[in-house]
Amino acid sequence: MNYEVRIISIAEKDLDDIYENVAKSDSINNAEKLYVKIIQICLDLNKLPNRGHILSEFEFEKKDFLEIHYKTYRIIYKIFSKTVMIYGVLDRRRDLKDLLNKRLLR
Repeated sequence: MNYEVRIISIAEKDLDDIYENVAKSDSINNAEKLYVKIIQICLDLNKLPNRGHILSEFEFEKKDFLEIHYKTYRIIYKIFSKTVMIYGVLDRRRDLKDLLNKRLLR
């Protein structure tokens, strides 16, 4: 069964921020490659959305939020019947518990 993948606006903003940061610190070419790769990884969740694991920050709470990693980025999502909602693409080197609480509790 294929799922529909939706990237919410705040996650789109995350992707834009990643692009801008990489373009400034490295190159536009590498920013574009990274952006396309992360989008493709998100879209690939349409086939195997359960491959992710529970967010370590919420191991005993909110078990319905999952994540997958690509390089230093965490793709955070939730599965609804036939839809995968992407809630964020975040740098895993940051302390994310407060940010995730604010974002996921909306």
